[in-house]
Amino acid sequence: MKTSKTISRRNLLKGIALGAGAATLAACAPASQRPAPAEAPQSEAATQPAAAPAAPSGPTEIVYWGFSGGLGNTEDELVKMYNDKNTGVTIKREVQGNYEETAQKLTAQLAAKSDLPQIVLLSDVWWFKFYRSGSLLPLNELVAAQKMDTADFVDSLWIEGVRKGVQHWIPFARSTPLFYYNADMLEAAGLEARGPKTWNEFMEWAPKLVQKEGDTLKVAAFAHPGAASYIAWLFQCVAWQFGGSYSDAEFNIKLLEPDTVRAGQFYQDTVNKMGWAIASQDVQKDFVTGLAATAMLSTGSLAGVLRDATFRVGTAFLPEEKQFGCCTGGAGLAILAGASPDKAAAAMQYIDWATGNEGGAFWSQNTGYMPVRKSTAASESYAKFFEERPQAKTAVEQLPKTKPQDAARVFIPGGDQIIGKGLERIIISKEDVTTVWTDVTAELNREAEPVKRDIAAMGG
Repeated sequence: MKTSKTISRRNLLKGIALGAGAATLAACAPASQRPAPAEAPQSEAATQPAAAPAAPSGPTEIVYWGFSGGLGNTEDELVKMYNDKNTGVTIKREVQGNYEETAQKLTAQLAAKSDLPQIVLLSDVWWFKFYRSGSLLPLNELVAAQKMDTADFVDSLWIEGVRKGVQHWIPFARSTPLFYYNADMLEAAGLEARGPKTWNEFMEWAPKLVQKEGDTLKVAAFAHPGAASYIAWLFQCVAWQFGGSYSDAEFNIKLLEPDTVRAGQFYQDTVNKMGWAIASQDVQKDFVTGLAATAMLSTGSLAGVLRDATFRVGTAFLPEEKQFGCCTGGAGLAILAGASPDKAAAAMQYIDWATGNEGGAFWSQNTGYMPVRKSTAASESYAKFFEERPQAKTAVEQLPKTKPQDAARVFIPGGDQIIGKGLERIIISKEDVTTVWTDVTAELNREAEPVKRDIAAMGG
């Protein structure tokens, strides 16, 4: 892929470092709302000749920076499954921390030009920053050499890693928000054990779900996360539902448009006026322990929720207001530009397996993340899995209605936390919504300038 010779790799790495301290998670801008619209996934592998080796020439060890925590334990099992196949490629999985910590360490190691992995797990917002720095290997030749069936990937997930017809980021741990509900609590309140179809319907339900002892709230109807738990990812869906948005493809910030203001006021009122929602430090914990009757959580939370909950858990599509709105999220796999041809081919061999019908099914069924290939979701294994765990089917059924995220959150460094901190001011500090969105708009505009310059220098 051609880039302008006037771009300084060092300056771009500095740009990454400036954004590295901000926490971010979950997806990429809609095809209608992002620069350089991508081409159809079926044609991308054919845009470059298969010059890369189809397989490494001998035994090869690949260093992979992957998940931490409980997801890391599952990924350890996934890597062991692959290594036990004795393909000649051995994956050495290393943990640098969460998404943000991994990105910070990668930035430092790129600057030092030492101790770099070949494969790195990057969230929906981080991959683009490393693309801007020229640190990610264009993957079309490797995809073609590996004979990966790109048309088998879910189109909306595959296309997010494409810039100017070239793949840089392959979907792996992909998610959407779901509406989780405590079926036992809903039935005890005289309600149907299902998700609400609209927010207006839920506002009728919510007072029946609230439980108090005197002035002490024992059970809230709903729980909002804070900035560190990616409220900006979840609220983006609500903004869309209300008819608003964060931005357009050209980084024009839309927070002050009436419907986005109205969505912010709704969130504030659920806690401070209507009083049926809480601002939670740990939404998943508050849901599984019964402090909140419902919540919006990632599909990636499903395995943990089902493991820890002592009640019947239900999942549903997100509620509508003016319209339906739900974004994609999660993380994908990239190969660093410094990988040798043999190492790059070995890395792609693993990525193909880990996202395919064997590795991908194991990963998604044991975490709650969505299968990224159509054939995986349609397999006999998944038919049985959906019978045993119908809650997981919701994400697959909702996926065709989703879209990738607004540029303001995923392409502006720190955009997630800038918006998330603004939402904390709205919900927790009870500040005027328009005043907060005015401040957030100014900050996003400042942070967007270097991104726009880089994109223009790289040809869009």
